[in-house]
Amino acid sequence: MQDKIFKILEAIETLERVPQNYLKHLAGTDGLYEARVQLASNIWRVFCFFDEGKLVILLNGFQKKTQKTPKKEIEKALQLMAEYYEGKR
Repeated sequence: MQDKIFKILEAIETLERVPQNYLKHLAGTDGLYEARVQLASNIWRVFCFFDEGKLVILLNGFQKKTQKTPKKEIEKALQLMAEYYEGKR
């Protein structure tokens, strides 16, 4: 699974247009994305965002077991993103 995650991150880093099945913007958020990783029947999501358009900041990740992304996980990622920007000031 770790190798698959690294391959997805490498695609995000190097491709000019990343396919939506690898990286998707979360509607209703200000710049929060979820990197999607699937290996067999296991599906993982890693929240991330871009700093100054280039730097990918990885936040929290979880194994997805339902169709909808849990609101609690989104809120946790948004909190971590806010803490990151607060720390940069």
